[in-house]
Amino acid sequence: MEREDFPGEETPLEYQTETGEYNIFGFWMFLGAEIVLFSTLFGTYFVLIYRTASSIPPAEVFSIGLVLAMTFTLLTSSFTSGLAIHEMRLGNVTRMMIWIGITLLLGLGFLGMEIYEFVEYASEGATLATSAYWSSFFLLLGTHGLHVAMGVAWFIIILIQVKRRGLTPVTANKTFIASLYWHFLDVIWIFIFTGVYLLRLVIA
Repeated sequence: MEREDFPGEETPLEYQTETGEYNIFGFWMFLGAEIVLFSTLFGTYFVLIYRTASSIPPAEVFSIGLVLAMTFTLLTSSFTSGLAIHEMRLGNVTRMMIWIGITLLLGLGFLGMEIYEFVEYASEGATLATSAYWSSFFLLLGTHGLHVAMGVAWFIIILIQVKRRGLTPVTANKTFIASLYWHFLDVIWIFIFTGVYLLRLVIA
């Protein structure tokens, strides 16, 4: 389906209906609530950052190599998500779906590494019940990981809808909003990378 098929050529497809504009505005408000949620989790983490009791110190189990791989994977998925929106605005449905598929694979790769990380920490004696620090750590990262899993499921549903209904202002609006959500999760991860891993390695 080519872009010429749609009205309002100068306006991005996802903005071509009034409902679509309201949906995007409403989603920005939703992201505001998400910021409050993660701010609370970050605040809890930093309050409890030294409350490790007699448990294993985080610096002894943190693997900077694994964390860098997770960071690279998630940031790359944000880039491919952006490419999907670019192709969507050009009306290239197949390329858009390919880039979303790659984004999905990268997201699943990130989740796989995070699960591996949690299992490794548990084998070293760091669990949700070990200390206040580890409770806040797993709560913060677990919440982010759950959001990434929701983003993966969201993109899968969108792929199914685009496959069945084609690229319309409605499906384009949903795809754009899902991409915004994915970028938001990447921003949260950057804060986790610097505020949790790098900071804890420095002050260990």
